[in-house]
Amino acid sequence: MTAPLRFLCLAGDGIGPEIMSATLDVLDALRPALSRPVEIIERDIGFASLKANGTTITDAVIDTARVVDGVILGPVSHNDYPPLKEGGLNPSGVLRKSLQLHANIRPARVWPGCTPAIRGEIDLIVARENLEGFYADRNMHEGSGEFMPTPGVGLAMRRITTEASLNIARSAFDWAERRPARKVAAIHKANVMRLTDGIFLDAVRSVAAQHPAIAYEEMLVDAAAAHLVREPERFDVIVTTNMFGDILSDLASELTGSLGLAGSLNAGLTHCAAQAQHGSAPDLAGQDKANPASLIVSLAMMLDHLGEGDAARRIEAGLGVMLQHPETRTADLGGTLGCRDFARQLSDHLGKGE
Repeated sequence: MTAPLRFLCLAGDGIGPEIMSATLDVLDALRPALSRPVEIIERDIGFASLKANGTTITDAVIDTARVVDGVILGPVSHNDYPPLKEGGLNPSGVLRKSLQLHANIRPARVWPGCTPAIRGEIDLIVARENLEGFYADRNMHEGSGEFMPTPGVGLAMRRITTEASLNIARSAFDWAERRPARKVAAIHKANVMRLTDGIFLDAVRSVAAQHPAIAYEEMLVDAAAAHLVREPERFDVIVTTNMFGDILSDLASELTGSLGLAGSLNAGLTHCAAQAQHGSAPDLAGQDKANPASLIVSLAMMLDHLGEGDAARRIEAGLGVMLQHPETRTADLGGTLGCRDFARQLSDHLGKGE
């Protein structure tokens, strides 16, 4: 008997439960297109877990994440959590570190029904290093990477290693090998952070030397932001460090017309997680106003990563059909559908094998 695909579903906070329910409806409609049966495991994280367990993510959830095929991760309101000593861990950061999800892959392209914010063709991928850099949650249980040696003076530590830089560079060049343009741009600030970004660039250059058929360039992050606005068609695969990748990927997605359609895959050597690129939007929670497309696109990316490419392409094709028409878009894209009806109509479309 074929072993099932096992997915751990963590709805999170705010609109998380609504977009998770919509995404699972779509996954259910896709079951006939999958090569393996699917088993869903649902667990609480975020405020629901904090209330029940005294922590926003339990060790049991982390242990389950280690043994499933993939995690479907809803957004969390980590800025509103209590201090670490009171259980306020960032679940997405904990999972990235625990599962060693070194690559955050974020595509940006214009979908039907979206009007780009700028002229020019946008079809790129940001390959963002996912485990180090300036971000405080990299230390998980140990606490923040920021500290205050004296009142009124704050310091932040930035950790860059050759190993992590090599990992994200390999991911970036692997993606570039699959794309028609076959280009990689390494984005950095080595003119200022010469040591840390120097380590990053040395690693990327060593991987670039192993891919002579891939066009390679390097660019300062401020110049990259300007070029994304002025000539986005210049970029194919962008590889960069954690914070720069977070900022540039959100910029690229907004330039395509909507962050609500932006997928995000966290991938390591043995684990993966689909995660909506946007936040938890607590002001929209419980109103059926959320657009679930970002998490649905992220699910498609994870299915493709797990060898279910046919199902992934069906999701993307179905979304493309839905987004062409105002009557089958959500309100944030000028449509009339709520979260539930959008998921239902997409599921019906996929269930017909269209």
